[in-house]
Amino acid sequence: MLEEIYIENLAVIEKATVSFTESLNVFTGETGAGKSILINGINALLGQRITKDIVRTGAKKAVISGCFSGLTPQVLEKLEELGVEPEDGKLYLSREIRSDGGSTGRINSRSFNISAIRELGSLLVTIHGQHDNQILMSPEKHIEILDGYAGAEGLLGEYAALFHGLQELSRQISRRVKEQEGRQARLRQLREIIAELTELDPKPDEDTEIEEELNISKNAVYLSEAAFAAARLLAGDEDGGGADEIFGDALRQLSGGTEIMEEFAALYERLTSVQIETADIASELSGLIDRLGADPQRFEWLNRRAKELENAKMKYGPTLADVITTLENAQREFEELSGSEESLAGLLEQRKELLKETSLKAAELSAFRKSAAERFVSQVTEELEFLNMPKVRIVVDMKQGKLTHSGMDSVEFLISANVGEEPRPIAKIASGGELSRIMLALKSVIADKDSIGTLIFDEIDTGVSGRAAQKIGMKLKAISKYRQVLCVTHLSQMAVMADNHLLIEKRVEGERTVTGIQTLDFAGRVREIARIIGGDTVTELTLKNAEELLKEAETL
Repeated sequence: MLEEIYIENLAVIEKATVSFTESLNVFTGETGAGKSILINGINALLGQRITKDIVRTGAKKAVISGCFSGLTPQVLEKLEELGVEPEDGKLYLSREIRSDGGSTGRINSRSFNISAIRELGSLLVTIHGQHDNQILMSPEKHIEILDGYAGAEGLLGEYAALFHGLQELSRQISRRVKEQEGRQARLRQLREIIAELTELDPKPDEDTEIEEELNISKNAVYLSEAAFAAARLLAGDEDGGGADEIFGDALRQLSGGTEIMEEFAALYERLTSVQIETADIASELSGLIDRLGADPQRFEWLNRRAKELENAKMKYGPTLADVITTLENAQREFEELSGSEESLAGLLEQRKELLKETSLKAAELSAFRKSAAERFVSQVTEELEFLNMPKVRIVVDMKQGKLTHSGMDSVEFLISANVGEEPRPIAKIASGGELSRIMLALKSVIADKDSIGTLIFDEIDTGVSGRAAQKIGMKLKAISKYRQVLCVTHLSQMAVMADNHLLIEKRVEGERTVTGIQTLDFAGRVREIARIIGGDTVTELTLKNAEELLKEAETL
């Protein structure tokens, strides 16, 4: 609960300290006294956005601080996450708003960014103002109210995880499909490259080898004549006279001296080796002459092959090694892109399975909502009867459609304000007073579904009076038995229900307007209730009437 709030230099509030009880705290005061400023101060304390215009004229900054006790497990968990220890079981928040628009916030004297304070504040206080009635006018918000009542957070979390996974898969598939056209074009190009170079079937250094062979073929006649002449000189001809015969003669001359002198023997062996090597050379030259014989077909093939390789090098080179690398890279890329097609097929299959699973979870969520809707209608109807709307019938209109972030349901609250009328959208038939009571009925049935300890109702009495206002006051009193309630009202029927009645009063001090906030005793309450009843003129009759209303409220 909010135990106390201190406000300094906030609009017309120069300095004010307000203490609250754990039950029903009611604020009253003349129009323009500053009730809305108090709510703005609490909003600022909770980390909500606020403008620099709220700083009192002439002041450098506005200061708001508050003390909370009875901290819930959710608040304690958030404090642990922030690394903050409660002080004697209490939590202290403060906010400074400078006149230049700057702002700082503290949790238990430690500085924190405003977003952290806002997250913590959302676990401490819920403020319901006139604008909340617009939630009823917005059908897209109705599903959130029903889910809050049903306690669907767990199922919603499970469904949301599946749905977000489905969305991500769909995005991946969309990207793959968009890439498909470019991929197919690239695959066609790769197929052409692979077919062309596979047919060419280039071998490493093949172009060098062919160039060498072509060079030999072009000089075959010269090489043949040279080989023939050399072979004849070495081996001789039919008439003799070759190198072999000369070597033979030389060996015979040396043979006689091998037994006498070692040098002769050594030279004889060397000359014998030369004779053998010369004979072998002559033999190879004769073989070359056979190989150098002209082969027109081979020569033609060599020229054609050389041209093919040269064209490939010009297209994919500059070297034959580059051509071979191009083929290898094309084959590898083709396999990868073909694998991408298989991957797309896999993603489509995954999406099919995940869509089935998500749809089943959506159906489970829908059944859960339908069951909760029956209880919801029963309880809200009971609350509306209490709030002097016995003839109003509420219907939860659920329709199923495509999967969205909240399931496959659309939910809208319909009402029938009179017996015999068909239920219609709230926005089309509810008056301001009816909206206030319907909203209060909704808040009543969901009030015990969350752990937020403090509820603030800012002029929820708009558009109502008389018995209906009294019923709203009684309902707020009932809620305050298990939640701290702060309420701003203009109606005596609601003000008399207060456990703690605070008067917000504007006065002029010197040349400045200031707003004060004071806790009223019984006599003070009688005077304030009389003012609300009678306006500016307070008579003995209105005072007596006010006293009777207060005593009657104590019996309710």
